[in-house]
Amino acid sequence: MTPTTGTMGTTLLLLALFFASITWTSGLSWLRLTDRIGYLTMKLISFTNRKIKEIRVSMQQKKIKKQRTVVFEKQQIQEKKRIPPKIQPKLAPLPPSDRVMKEKQQTLFPEPVSGELPAISLLDPPEISNKGMSKESLEAISRLVELKLADFGITAQVVAVLPGPVITRFELDLAPGVKVSKISNLSKDLARSLSTISVRVVEVIPGKSVIGLEIPNEDREIVRLSEILSSQEFDLSKSPLTMALGKDISGAPIVLNMGKMPHLLVAGTTGSGKSVGINAMILSILYKASPEDVRLIMIDPKMLELSVYDGIPHLLAPVVTDMKDAANALRWCVAEMERRYQLMSKLGVRNLAGYNRKLEDAQKAGQPILDPLWNPEQHFGELTAPELEKLPSIVVVIDELADMMMVVGKKVEELIARIAQKARAAGIHLLLATQRPSVDVLTGLIKANIPSRISFQVSSRIDSRTILDQMGAEQLLGQGDMLYLPGGTNIPVRVHGAFVADEEVHKVVSDWKRRGAPDYIEEITNGVSDSQMMPGNTSSDDDDPEKDALFDEAVEFVLHSRKASISSVQRRLKVGYNRAARMIEAMEDAGVVSAMGHNGSREVLVPKHHE
Repeated sequence: MTPTTGTMGTTLLLLALFFASITWTSGLSWLRLTDRIGYLTMKLISFTNRKIKEIRVSMQQKKIKKQRTVVFEKQQIQEKKRIPPKIQPKLAPLPPSDRVMKEKQQTLFPEPVSGELPAISLLDPPEISNKGMSKESLEAISRLVELKLADFGITAQVVAVLPGPVITRFELDLAPGVKVSKISNLSKDLARSLSTISVRVVEVIPGKSVIGLEIPNEDREIVRLSEILSSQEFDLSKSPLTMALGKDISGAPIVLNMGKMPHLLVAGTTGSGKSVGINAMILSILYKASPEDVRLIMIDPKMLELSVYDGIPHLLAPVVTDMKDAANALRWCVAEMERRYQLMSKLGVRNLAGYNRKLEDAQKAGQPILDPLWNPEQHFGELTAPELEKLPSIVVVIDELADMMMVVGKKVEELIARIAQKARAAGIHLLLATQRPSVDVLTGLIKANIPSRISFQVSSRIDSRTILDQMGAEQLLGQGDMLYLPGGTNIPVRVHGAFVADEEVHKVVSDWKRRGAPDYIEEITNGVSDSQMMPGNTSSDDDDPEKDALFDEAVEFVLHSRKASISSVQRRLKVGYNRAARMIEAMEDAGVVSAMGHNGSREVLVPKHHE
């Protein structure tokens, strides 16, 4: 067969016969054998791949474990080197003042004695609370704050913790190169990760190189007004215009002197605690000053908030609810301010305190000072000038400035600006409050003259910028939580306002009503003539503006110039503001000019051909 098939062919033929004999003798199926070998080969490949993967995972786990060990060792070293945060102890209850100790003594007379101030016992006592977190809890929260900041890529360390009655401040030392604005932009994310209502970031803390994170407490304490009035700070303040605000973040009482402000602007949405804060300020004055020291003018467009004070002896006029009467009250304040300036100029003093001190010294010396502005032509039957008496400070409280600005408009804005500019030395102070801190209510003219401001919780960042010129008030907690911005600084102070219930207000008001009746000045709401309150003017004695000697000349000027404004009449005729205002209002009643528009302007209704 070799010559025929060759060596290769013979070999293949013999192999085929060999395999065929095997199949014939043993019954082996070569297809099954091939399939089995393929199956085993695939199993071997799968097993090999799985082992290779297990080896790789094992190697990776060993590498990660080694890395974690190194990181853990580093953390252990850092933890040993880490200085624990300095936790300030919670302030103890405020020690009572001397006034409280005196009031605890038994009195001989059940009725109030003239000259004495109301007892602090009329207010609800402060609640004794043992609420607060332990040192271990504060340290745990400090560590949690650091971890949450690390999740956002910020390296910081808590160096101090200041627990307070409402919030707890964590002072953070940032790593080099970390911007404070980055943390401020993460305030909502931090509040979410820490499971709190809000987190306020204090970017600048005076005297420290750290920033602050203010986190609300789970259990909030109530700050009572009686606790602030019983403090040494309130008792030691000698100013009759002392006002109790509340407590700061660490629990120390915050007491203000309105005589140094000299005006205050308050804003806050409904439910923020603004009305309670106003009541606390008014009660502070009633607990500090007698009617001989401080008199009040209250303007309440809503007819609900301040009507409870009607009838106390401190009032110069009944609580004003009509906006026309409110404008008259502000005009009277302007006239009174000018009269006091003339008196102080004649006596050679620079402020109201110096004026009262000079009168007191003169009375002690037996040489009382006579009124240098007395005009015998205006006071028939009086041969000699009357003696000058002590002048009290005047606080004008306007509960809702937005309503008054909407009704009266630009006229009130000018009067408020004029009082705010000049009335400090005359002892006249403004306390303005509004629920809507928008730019059409808190105009630039008002804000420029009232630097001291308080903002309760507001609804947006825009409102916060309007009242404080910076953000932050939208992150407050409400219910008396406020930011107080003192004049001359741009760093607000967070204060937890003192709470006073309506029943407490009624008790104090009833106590003052038993001590005396108010002595009202009718000219405040009925209008005042320039000759009465601003000596030196040559206005008519008749109250009817149409009988004024210059009324016809004023009408002729308005018809000719087509300008129906108080200031133009005042400049043209060289008269006082009140006199010019009465002439313009008389022209309105006569149909010569229109009513004041929303922008403060008037139109001349008489056609030109009638001139």
